[in-house]
Amino acid sequence: MIIKRIVLDNIRSYEHEEIELKPGSTLLSGDIGSGKTSILLAIEFGLFGLQPGQRGSALLKNGKDEGSVSIEFDIDGKNVLIERKLKRGKNISQDSSSITIDGEKEEISVSELKQRVLEILNYPQEFSKKQNLLYKFTVYTPQEEMKAIILEDSEVRINTLRHVFGIDKYKTIIENAGVLRLKLREEKRLLEGVTSNLDEDKKEISKKEEELEKLKKSTKEFESNLNLSLKKRKEKEKEKEEISIKIEEKNEIKQELGKSRMLALSKMENASNNEKRLKEVKNEIENFNLINVNEKKIGDIEKNIFENKQEREKIGELSIKINSEIEMLKTKIEEHNKLHNTMSDLKVCPTCQQDVDAVYRANILNKTYNEISHSKNRIEELTIQRNENIKKFKEIDAKIFSSEKELTDLKILKMKYEGIIEKEKLLQELERENLSLKKDLILLNKHINNLNDSLFKISKFDLLFNEKEKELKEAMKQEKIAEIKLMEVRKVIEVYSKTILEFKEKVKKIEEIKKNLDYITQLENWLSKKFVPVVTFLEKNVMASLKKEFSKLFSEWFQTLVSDNFVVRLTDDFTPIIEQQDYELDYSYLSGGERTAIALAYRLALNQVINSLMSKIKTRELVILDEPTDGFSDQQLDKMRGVLEQLKVKQLIIVSHEQKIESFVENVIKFKKDYGISRKE
Repeated sequence: MIIKRIVLDNIRSYEHEEIELKPGSTLLSGDIGSGKTSILLAIEFGLFGLQPGQRGSALLKNGKDEGSVSIEFDIDGKNVLIERKLKRGKNISQDSSSITIDGEKEEISVSELKQRVLEILNYPQEFSKKQNLLYKFTVYTPQEEMKAIILEDSEVRINTLRHVFGIDKYKTIIENAGVLRLKLREEKRLLEGVTSNLDEDKKEISKKEEELEKLKKSTKEFESNLNLSLKKRKEKEKEKEEISIKIEEKNEIKQELGKSRMLALSKMENASNNEKRLKEVKNEIENFNLINVNEKKIGDIEKNIFENKQEREKIGELSIKINSEIEMLKTKIEEHNKLHNTMSDLKVCPTCQQDVDAVYRANILNKTYNEISHSKNRIEELTIQRNENIKKFKEIDAKIFSSEKELTDLKILKMKYEGIIEKEKLLQELERENLSLKKDLILLNKHINNLNDSLFKISKFDLLFNEKEKELKEAMKQEKIAEIKLMEVRKVIEVYSKTILEFKEKVKKIEEIKKNLDYITQLENWLSKKFVPVVTFLEKNVMASLKKEFSKLFSEWFQTLVSDNFVVRLTDDFTPIIEQQDYELDYSYLSGGERTAIALAYRLALNQVINSLMSKIKTRELVILDEPTDGFSDQQLDKMRGVLEQLKVKQLIIVSHEQKIESFVENVIKFKKDYGISRKE
């Protein structure tokens, strides 16, 4: 991996700055506080974003709402550009982010971008959700942080190095094995509780099976009782059925007897009715013989009715004429009255407009008066005549009604007389029918007597039927009792069988649990006695090997930087031990340059060990050193040239304010700060 370019916008003391970086060694030079370290922080942010515990306010320029970092680098022949932004809200947080690979840009989330970068750098994915110590200890570690690790508590330091070396998994495995053992013990206690009654359950199954066999034997006795009850019930049913046939015969006789009696009563009633009808018909025939129908009288009455109707018609026509004449006279009187009234007041003729002569008017008035008087007299005469006609009309109408009634009665008598032949035929028919009815009644009475005799003989089966019905009910009751007892025993057998089956299933499951318990016991013993000791042994061997290599490299780098008077080595917990003339020196009593040399040697040795362990990470050819010569003497600074030459990396970035370092590197980028704003010179 080679970093080519980094662009800062509103990052710490920078407003906008673009820094081009080249392969080989590059020095970021400038006074203290000129913004050199900000470049290194921007590189780390550009690659990985905000780290756990890192606040956005440590990067975003004060007073600005937005800031961004773009970092461009080459890796495996691909050009990669990463852009990250910071935004101020209630808190300062990461905003949009993107990655461009060989010109193909992709907008993705912050977390997705971090995972993508880890994939590109071939870093373990475990660093996606925690601080990236691998980058810190192989690429860039602030010198003060390295000193802090050296001075850290030994337990914290060795745990940190375990994580960096990637062998913290051994400790994790041991811890997880401990957790697993606790869970196995807990599971073992639970399973022991479940399996504690296994022997008792097996005994209970044997007991239940013995009881079940006894019950199965008892079912034979109940089945025998049920079969006997069933046989007895069928016998009683057969006996009852035989008697039922007799009862049905009895019922049929009763029905036949009832029908015969009803038929006899009906025939007796018909015979009685016929006798009455015979008497009536005989009387009618005798009465008809006494009647003498006078045909001449009928003709006279019909003639009289005809003549009276003609007379009534004439009177009606006369009455119409009289009424018509009266109405005409009334109209005439009304017209003369109108003329009289008109002439009485008329002075001038309305037609010719001449005066009307008094004599003329008097003649007309006299004439109209006479006409009115004559008409009234005539009306009185006609009214008298009309009243007489009305009286005559009513008298004639009464005569016609009386004659018609008499004529009707005579005609009815004539019709009755003419029906006497039919009456005689009816009389003969009734006499024949009565004779037949009497014969039928004799036969029916004989049949009824025979039925009564048969009914009397068969009545004895009623009592016998009731007895057989009681016996059948008792047999059915006993059969039901036997059936219920058998069902109860079978139900108990079913319950016992189900219980035994459940017990066997339970025992089977418990035996499976027992097998699992045995397996858990074996597994717990294997974890405690074999697995954990082996893992512990492996960890110790790996740590011992790493410590040996680390201690050797640490000593070599330190000897390169410091005089031969000092001897350094590492303890088992990776604590540096400094000896001079067989005396052990405390780290705090060393000079500033010596402490820096210890930290730098520790840092470079750590870098080499990690890169040798993880040879596939893509950042192994990149090293960033932040103020590596703080407190160095001129002699130590001169030795720094040899150190840089021995690193043999493709890209080395050094931050230092030492002028002498400029002669050690291939490229120099100088920075300065004016009025709080950092920039390149």
